[in-house]
Amino acid sequence: MTSPNEITPTQLMRLIGTPAAPTIVDVCIDDDFAKDPCLIPTSIRVSHRDMPTLLTRLDDVPVVVTCQKGKKLSQGAAAYLRAEGFAAEYLHGGIYGWRDAGLPLFPASALPAPVNGARFLFGTTPFDIEEVFWSHRGEDCTFDTMQEEFKLQTDPLVRLANVVRAADTNRHDLASEAAGFPVISVGLSRVYKNYLQQFEAGVTFYDALCRWARVGQAEGHDCPTSYGAAQ
Repeated sequence: MTSPNEITPTQLMRLIGTPAAPTIVDVCIDDDFAKDPCLIPTSIRVSHRDMPTLLTRLDDVPVVVTCQKGKKLSQGAAAYLRAEGFAAEYLHGGIYGWRDAGLPLFPASALPAPVNGARFLFGTTPFDIEEVFWSHRGEDCTFDTMQEEFKLQTDPLVRLANVVRAADTNRHDLASEAAGFPVISVGLSRVYKNYLQQFEAGVTFYDALCRWARVGQAEGHDCPTSYGAAQ
């Protein structure tokens, strides 16, 4: 029987990328992480000895704490967070349990070294422009590059990547859904003059596309569940 403060890898995977997604905190000790430098997608690394600093980085959303095996470190950190008023759980089995479940891990080695002066001037990483690490490669788009480097090969993401690639490389024969991208993008650019507002609205579009790739691709206009509650 699982603990009431425990979440399984499968349960956590279902939440990642949804509005109900928790903040995932990795508290693996440095020696363990050095031997296996991988993270669960969207997670942040924090030392278990620096919980007060972690409090300043958390929003008012649930937290899931993980360590190498899902035992003392993550359980203790989750208990500390609950005592501070956060809804916190620990991941059953930790990183080992996540990997055993066949779920994707983010390799820290995938992060590239700085590639040009912009990184040093502004503290940013160049993205989706020519001759940088995170960009098109051959016939693949930047989304494909991210998927490859981060080893995120789940079925929904592969399905989503096909649509994004078709839209980004103007090859709509790869996925008919891609034809809607320029329509939505141009429309948003006319609705919003402020780029940040346009970006925020666009995120909702991509969230919806991601959800379609996970659970909605079999539905069509005449499907009775097309206008039902979120799944």
